[in-house]
Amino acid sequence: MLVCVLILISSQTYAQQTFKGMIMDKNNPKDNLGVFGANVHWLNTKIGTTTNEKGWFEIPYKKEYKKLVVSFVGYKTDTIEVNSLKPIHHFLTEQAILDEVSVSVKKQATSKSFLQTENVFTVNSEELLKAACCNLAESFETNPSIDVNFSDALTGTRQIRMLGLNSPYLLIAQENIPMVRGASQVYGLTFTPGTWVESIQITKGAGSVVNGFESISGQINAELVKPLTDKKIFVNAYGNRNGRLELNTHFNTEISKKWSTGLYVHGNLRTEKFDNNNDNFLDAPLAEQINVMNRWQFVDNETGWVSFLNFRYLNDRKQTGELNFDSDVDKKTTNAWGSEIKTSRFDFSGKLGYVFPELPFQSMGLQLAYSNHDQESYFGLRDYNIQHQSVYSNFIFNSIIGDTRNKFKTGLSFTYDDYEELVETTNFNRDENSVGAFFEYAYDNSENFSLTAGLRIDFHNLLGTFLTPRLHLRYVPWRKGVLRASVGRGKRSPNIFAENQQLFASSRQININSTGGNIYGLNPEVAWNYGVSFLQGFKLFGKKGDITFDYYMTDFENQAVVDWENPRAISFYNLDGKSIANSFQVEVNYEPFSRFNIRTAYKFFDVSTDYVSGNLAKPLQPRNRFFTNVSYNTNKKINESQWKFDVTYNFIGKQRLPNTTSNPIQDQLPNYADGFNLLNTQITKVFSKKFEVYIGGENLTNVQQENPILGSESPFGASFDSTIVYAPIFGSAFYAGFRFKID
Repeated sequence: MLVCVLILISSQTYAQQTFKGMIMDKNNPKDNLGVFGANVHWLNTKIGTTTNEKGWFEIPYKKEYKKLVVSFVGYKTDTIEVNSLKPIHHFLTEQAILDEVSVSVKKQATSKSFLQTENVFTVNSEELLKAACCNLAESFETNPSIDVNFSDALTGTRQIRMLGLNSPYLLIAQENIPMVRGASQVYGLTFTPGTWVESIQITKGAGSVVNGFESISGQINAELVKPLTDKKIFVNAYGNRNGRLELNTHFNTEISKKWSTGLYVHGNLRTEKFDNNNDNFLDAPLAEQINVMNRWQFVDNETGWVSFLNFRYLNDRKQTGELNFDSDVDKKTTNAWGSEIKTSRFDFSGKLGYVFPELPFQSMGLQLAYSNHDQESYFGLRDYNIQHQSVYSNFIFNSIIGDTRNKFKTGLSFTYDDYEELVETTNFNRDENSVGAFFEYAYDNSENFSLTAGLRIDFHNLLGTFLTPRLHLRYVPWRKGVLRASVGRGKRSPNIFAENQQLFASSRQININSTGGNIYGLNPEVAWNYGVSFLQGFKLFGKKGDITFDYYMTDFENQAVVDWENPRAISFYNLDGKSIANSFQVEVNYEPFSRFNIRTAYKFFDVSTDYVSGNLAKPLQPRNRFFTNVSYNTNKKINESQWKFDVTYNFIGKQRLPNTTSNPIQDQLPNYADGFNLLNTQITKVFSKKFEVYIGGENLTNVQQENPILGSESPFGASFDSTIVYAPIFGSAFYAGFRFKID
């Protein structure tokens, strides 16, 4: 039964006395969601009001007003005796007999909140289905806030960037538990299948102190499908032109009224060899992966306890290199250049939450996670092995100060990371542990202003004792206009090898210019992020739309500089000077007619670093990008027969390339790579709520980088380098698949 609590707050500090109150939905106590449109009036008067989008109301008060009437559709109308100005808690109850009403609502595929203090962009499962979306790394193709790039010319791994910075500067979480970090930084996004994801929340700028101190440019949080609400049976099969086959299956069942469980199985396979550019190297690696997750959900509405338990095992293998490479014969010989990357991973995560039944705005939660990531790999004659065991725990308490306009979160966290890392013949082993405490205050006047201010202190065995402050502000100057600003500090350990594994697929010498720091002889990375954003909703020809302007700047106090400017070496050293990443984006979303949506964006980046050779723009970072996504559905009704069409266009501007002037003439590259156009499309036919098929194409413009592997004719020679990738390696790729669902 839906129960709403009414909190009345009055004040005698104003010249004209008023009551302020809020009607909340007790089924969503975690988010303190207000009920919109409830009627409130004084008995036998015409003095009344309704609650706003957040459930808040304000009503004039006089001493002769003694009885307040509260009504809401579907609930008994109650009359409350008001004898004092103290807060009153009141629960509304449902009518005993109601006619059944069936309401079907189509959730927006993407949404930007006008109400949240942080600059958050939400992507739900409907948006994820617009592309093949085989894993989390490929879930951002239709999202202008995230840039997707290939990390090298061999492994086919896609890396993401936000605000001009690579994924290590993002906090990538799974249900608000940091997940893609440390040893999994390069391949971790490929370890979460797209069908497992229910929604993705993308936060630009400094994240919340509740989630740790590592976030610098933003946060990506993936919410997984829930056993209680996911389909009982779900099957997704996929195949594409470059030999990639995938199968995803979900099996969910309700064990009891309180327990539900789901078994999720993912497998992918690529056994065909392709060499479309005739350089004698595979364009895409041979690969196989098995990925199994068992998920448990516990909900007890009577007592207020909620829990999730996840168990997952993954085995992933990749082989790449020359076409004639045979790992059984040629492994780590000069017969043929080849590479294998074998990863096994087990992880567990659990969440336990309790909502106080009589105080729906007060709750506490415990997050626990453990992972064991074991990667064994070689690249030609080079070994790279890493085993990373991680423990994470976070206790959070939520409540209010006085009334629900003033909320706070506080708690304690503990992390432990054990790294055993072999680079060629050198061991780089280390243990990291930290204990932290945090406090975050949130104020919302329910009308036009809100803020979130957080501070945490951490005691880290290698990074020392330090503070992490973060602040988010929101102001509504006029209707549907939202101005946001944020500032925050982040600090992290640079995992220079795990985050730059592409360097091993080259003949570059590895240099670490140690200054006595605690991590590879380097100091921790520290940066400040500043940002402003303005969102304006509008109506044009009677149709809704919005436009957003974002500007963010990241300023590094210290950075582990990755220097590729010498084609014979890759050097790591502490920043001596300035390193900045400035990002500007304008985005427009509009629905010119029913079921036809347009999303377009322009982005400008200014990312530069002081290298040993001078201040240079970051290589392989376009200064300009243009994005457009167009989608159309033929039927507005959910789960009925329809066609879905989706087209995504990207223009990637010219990029500075690393210096190659000391290479032989045939292995030299220009100073800049020209811009190019990419076009992707997908068509989906929904036959019923149980079955649909889809076909699509990626890179329909057939863009292919010329000479992506320098020195490919002599892979054990001095100029061999597969790391300078600025465009697709594989040409046009077409795919097809189907989805089968049983509720």
